[in-house]
Amino acid sequence: MRPGATVWPMPVQRLSHIGICVSDLARSTAFYRDVLGFRERTTLDVAGEPSESLLGIAPVALHAVYLERDGTRIELLHFEQPGVDGGRGPHPINRLGLTHLSFRVDRLTDVLAAITTAGGRVLEESRIENERYRTAAIFVTDPDGLRIELLQTPGDPDLLPGE
Repeated sequence: MRPGATVWPMPVQRLSHIGICVSDLARSTAFYRDVLGFRERTTLDVAGEPSESLLGIAPVALHAVYLERDGTRIELLHFEQPGVDGGRGPHPINRLGLTHLSFRVDRLTDVLAAITTAGGRVLEESRIENERYRTAAIFVTDPDGLRIELLQTPGDPDLLPGE
């Protein structure tokens, strides 16, 4: 902040949720719940106005599930109408917008087996390991191609890499 700048109160209270468009709501709910440990909070079904104005698409028939883990909420959105747009990835890491979600894990091998069983994909070519620091990382995808980074590293799971 530059010297002499006016400090305004921050009107944003908190992050509400992260929205993820999915092709199969039941499959994705099971993936995020059973593999990544999210807990179902609530559901939402909307159609027509005012949702069409808010979302900028019509017609709209939307079914959503809100899940939460570690204070972070995600909203899985399934568009019965007009349907989904785009391929199932993996989405390029350099595409503008949300690039990936990242999770610390205890036993990477156990999580990778669960990922494939639940319809995700392991991007084996992305695996890196550092024996000196006892760390490993790999990208996987959810069933629709959203990249998810898995980090196995010792220490405090509340710290970011490098802290």
